[in-house]
Amino acid sequence: MKAEISLTFIPRSATIPTKKQSNPSSITRKSKMGTVQEAHNVRVLGAGDTTIVLGHGFGTDQSVWKHLVPHLVDQYKVVLYDNMGAGTTNPDYFDFDRYATLEGYAYDLIAILEEFNVVKCIYVGHSLSSMIGVIASIFRPDLFHKLIMISASPRLVIAEALHLFALLPQRGFEFSRKVLLFGFRFVNTDDYYGGFEQEDIDQLCSAMETNYKSWISGFAPLVVGGDMDSVAVQEFSRTLFNMRPDIALSVFRTIFTFDSRHFLGRVTVPCHIIQSSKDLAVPVAVAEYLHQNLGGKSIVEVVSMEGHLPQLSAPELTVPVLLRHIQHDIVGA
Repeated sequence: MKAEISLTFIPRSATIPTKKQSNPSSITRKSKMGTVQEAHNVRVLGAGDTTIVLGHGFGTDQSVWKHLVPHLVDQYKVVLYDNMGAGTTNPDYFDFDRYATLEGYAYDLIAILEEFNVVKCIYVGHSLSSMIGVIASIFRPDLFHKLIMISASPRLVIAEALHLFALLPQRGFEFSRKVLLFGFRFVNTDDYYGGFEQEDIDQLCSAMETNYKSWISGFAPLVVGGDMDSVAVQEFSRTLFNMRPDIALSVFRTIFTFDSRHFLGRVTVPCHIIQSSKDLAVPVAVAEYLHQNLGGKSIVEVVSMEGHLPQLSAPELTVPVLLRHIQHDIVGA
């Protein structure tokens, strides 16, 4: 029988506990440096006084930055890593309780920065990793010079907009109501309106469990913005398919249940918000919400492009924008 391995990387200076945090006394680990580097496939490239750390989103891995990295390594030290659960990581290391909240991922990020002696880095996070960076910067603001957030949202929900049948090429799943695979709406408060039903999430997750490959065939083109012949869609499909289905399902549930709005006002690190003009997952209104509610200085740039993964689908537009935000700080920040 394969031995179960539980890895928990709790940074020495973290003070805010995660929900359902693993018991440190039950951790099986090698030396701390070896465990962190191996588990997250950490790579350090280039050279320079300034360190740039790149964090990927759901369904991808560090390869999603392949168009950006060549523009950085001559001038900066670049740290790439894989979030636990990515297809490139050891699935035995995935702790379903720990990664049911974003705090678990944030602690991992802090542990990586500490172990590689990174201070005052420029953190570039995509989608889910944008909010991971937000949380980590609250725990350890000394580790971050600024955050660059691509396609970020503090709260993802299901929107009543399209039939799931229109998104999946292979039919056969029955649903009680119209659901969208990856939509966004504001949640009901005075300034954040909308809503979703748990039943929708359960049905979508059931579709993933029933036929994961078919689900990917519908999900990837929808999120990237293109058809299956697109190189970017094929690349996203590949990294999605590399994820173990039960882990992908767990992360998917986390995406649709996390709510990081309460963290925003506690952020003191400057934030650069980069947003596609047409993103099914995160519309432009969300970027403005972040801008208005982040506690520190922030700036928004909406780029005329389509898709939730612009660094993969439109690098010719995205890379110059990212380089400009990397090179220039917010005035007065």
